Amino acid sequence: MIDFLDLKKINFRNSNEIRDATLRVFNSGWYILGKEVDEFEKRFSSYCGVNHTIGMGNCLDALILIFRAFIETGLLKEGDEVIVPSNTYIASILSITENRLVPVFVEPNIDSYNIDPQLIEDKITSKTKAILIVHLYGQVAFSEKLKTLAKKYELKIIEDCAQAHGASLNGVKTGNFGDAAGFSFYPSKNLGALGDAGAVTTNDQELADVVRALGNYGSHIKYENLYKGQNSRLDEIQAAILSVKLESLDGDNDRRKQIANYYKKNIQNDKVILPKRVHEDTNSHVYHLFVIRVKNRENFREFLKQKNIATDVHYPIPPHKQKAFSELNENSYPLSEKIHKEVVSIPCGLHLTDDEVEYIASSINQY
Repeated sequence: MIDFLDLKKINFRNSNEIRDATLRVFNSGWYILGKEVDEFEKRFSSYCGVNHTIGMGNCLDALILIFRAFIETGLLKEGDEVIVPSNTYIASILSITENRLVPVFVEPNIDSYNIDPQLIEDKITSKTKAILIVHLYGQVAFSEKLKTLAKKYELKIIEDCAQAHGASLNGVKTGNFGDAAGFSFYPSKNLGALGDAGAVTTNDQELADVVRALGNYGSHIKYENLYKGQNSRLDEIQAAILSVKLESLDGDNDRRKQIANYYKKNIQNDKVILPKRVHEDTNSHVYHLFVIRVKNRENFREFLKQKNIATDVHYPIPPHKQKAFSELNENSYPLSEKIHKEVVSIPCGLHLTDDEVEYIASSINQY
């Protein structure tokens, strides 16, 4: 069986460095908010081209605390509206509703699966204060049209970068397009830890200070609490591991792009819709996932299973149809619903050999 993902194989490439980093933390005797976190934050800031990185426990916390920080600084308030793609993972929506803000859904562009900038302006009201863009599957969602709209209506731009580490457009990396961004370092990500981890990036000094305090019980100074914060901190071991793996991120992304390019050139089956890179910049898509669309999805998946090829679905149910958001279940976003019914993710990980990539493409052509 060709696994959809093999994290053990992927991480084994850096096993010696990861072992050394972990032992270094163990021997230091300092396990929370120490030198390793500080070093990774500096390295990741330099990599993304931003002034500040704040390590978090996970990406959902990162996004929640970005919105919370805007509320604490008076730039947002309960009941304000946030434009968000209807085609996304539920965490994007939870970060908004957790702050008692109102998500306003906008359908995607069918080619990119990202939010369609042409549809945003019609959804803007006097209550709209921010746009949350999601670089879904690893493709940059930012555009000049979006930037123009944000400036025209004085809207904050927040990036959900959970799937787009290292993607860039015209030399600007994800995490540096908007006012703030949330990253996930979940193990399966392009830059993955060995457990849950995340970060906020921003060029806003005040926002960075507030986010850092909010993730540390609302405290800047020990036992002095400015806000009703929470505990969401990147730990020393994960930070040390991320510093190791950051060194190979660009090369790893190049391998993902190589696999994706092979698929796009060699999968030739009119029953299969291949993903499209909508920007000319070849760095604008880092293929965290290679997502195709097919009708009769389960038949297709079963066919590949018989060929010993594992697949996955990202995602089978759109956020507005989840039971968690029962108040939204009657809403209709036809394009998102169509996408969620048809998408299939095929293996595109660093664990694949060239022979396996060729076999996957050849098998799909036989469907």
